[in-house]
Amino acid sequence: MGMAALLTGCAGTGRFDGCQGADRVGTALPCEWMRSPNFESRRPAFVIIHHTSNDTAERALATLTNHERAVSAHYLIVRDGSLVQLVDERMRAWHAGESYWAGIADMNSVSIGIELDNNGAEPFAEPQMATLLDLLTDLRERYKIPAANVLGHTDIAPRRKTDPSHLFPWKRLAEHGFGLWCEAPGGAAPPYVSTAFLLGAIGYQVSDLPAAVLAFRRHYLGSPDMAVSSADLSDFERAMAYCLGQQREGYR
Repeated sequence: MGMAALLTGCAGTGRFDGCQGADRVGTALPCEWMRSPNFESRRPAFVIIHHTSNDTAERALATLTNHERAVSAHYLIVRDGSLVQLVDERMRAWHAGESYWAGIADMNSVSIGIELDNNGAEPFAEPQMATLLDLLTDLRERYKIPAANVLGHTDIAPRRKTDPSHLFPWKRLAEHGFGLWCEAPGGAAPPYVSTAFLLGAIGYQVSDLPAAVLAFRRHYLGSPDMAVSSADLSDFERAMAYCLGQQREGYR
């Protein structure tokens, strides 16, 4: 659905021309502004990618702009590549919930949330991915966000969330400098290093280790949730986790 029709379907939420202005900070990319009431002030250092789990962008926007639902994100990217900004980048949108990464226990306070119009069981549309890469480039240039700080909701909340699904093309993002990736791990992890240590070195919360293992596999191996039942890592997975932990150290 085109953006004009989408906005018409969401009449009453409040429309403004453009996503930059004297009273707000946002992207200079072509964009529509649709204010969500659900936010607080904060400064971004991470980007968290989500999928909406809805079949239509209208339903996602109805949720993200509903005060009673108390959820929001800074941006929604529609399947056709249209970009909607819902919260000023300086403000703390409510997209991450209970979350953790690398010692930070409140990711809402330090991140920009990007929702992708996707039901969680479908490939991500090419126009949508092109807009996402443009937006990530824009955010990186303005906030100097390291590659290691572009994450999925499943990474920071592995016990609760699976988005942006195992179908999300993390390798493609990494090729453009967003997120970490090890195509061919260079060496085996030391045998005395535990799975919990390897995943914790990447940033995962490992108090629920099986959930962290599933999130790791979802992100870096593209594994559906039940594809691999073992709660421990294979030698290849250990080598990949070791490689990723070393990469993350290089981005600190």
